Amino acid sequence: MKNLFAFLAVLGMLSFGASNIAIAQEDVETTEQAQPATPSPVEVETDEEAQPLHQEIKRIFIEGGAGFMGVVLLALIFGLAIAIERILYLNFATTNTEKLLLNVEEALENGGIEAAKEVCRDTRGPVASIFYQGLSKFDEGIDVVEKSVVAYGGVQTGLLEKNMTWISLFISIAPMLGFMGTVIGMIAAFDSIEAAGDISPSLVAGGIKVALITTVSGLVVAIILQVFYNYIASKIDSLVNTMEDASISLIDILVKHNLKNK
Repeated sequence: MKNLFAFLAVLGMLSFGASNIAIAQEDVETTEQAQPATPSPVEVETDEEAQPLHQEIKRIFIEGGAGFMGVVLLALIFGLAIAIERILYLNFATTNTEKLLLNVEEALENGGIEAAKEVCRDTRGPVASIFYQGLSKFDEGIDVVEKSVVAYGGVQTGLLEKNMTWISLFISIAPMLGFMGTVIGMIAAFDSIEAAGDISPSLVAGGIKVALITTVSGLVVAIILQVFYNYIASKIDSLVNTMEDASISLIDILVKHNLKNK
């Protein structure tokens, strides 16, 4: 009997200890769930480094040096302003030459030269101006009309190509300014080395960073302006080809009209 009581006492102690251990484990899990998760250092640094694009550009602009970066920015602004002006001018100069030729031919048949000149006067674009100039010389003969059309076509081509040299100038200047900033940055780096009397990465890093930023900025500006320049040049070539083709068609129409009136 005594052995039975001893066995039951030992069994009760073991069950009480197991229940205490289970309760302690539940308390630990509850405490861990209540505490907020601490972000890792990598996540904190990533959130701190993430910045808007305009803030990043501003930081790079300041680190590159206000002097040279400002000049490069001015080259981009002036170049884009001229490019946009040329694009708008060329778009307004584009006309439907087939419709214009039909209207001029119809006006010649119904109202003569004056009616055709009126149609050209009411139509915008270099093609209509060339037609008007050629029709104005109709009384002097077809040869004079042809020479007048060719001469005035050259004038209109010059107007289409106006200010293109300025865009080309800014395309050339931008990378030159960037390379100049590179040289100045390297000079500053070597001055720091000379003043310290020792070569250390921290002394050279600043000057090299400025050099690379100015170089990249100049190249980016040149690339952007070059894209606009090529687009404008192709637009001008297309308009010039259209003017030449339309001028030949006008001469043919005037020859037919002259033969009918004889």
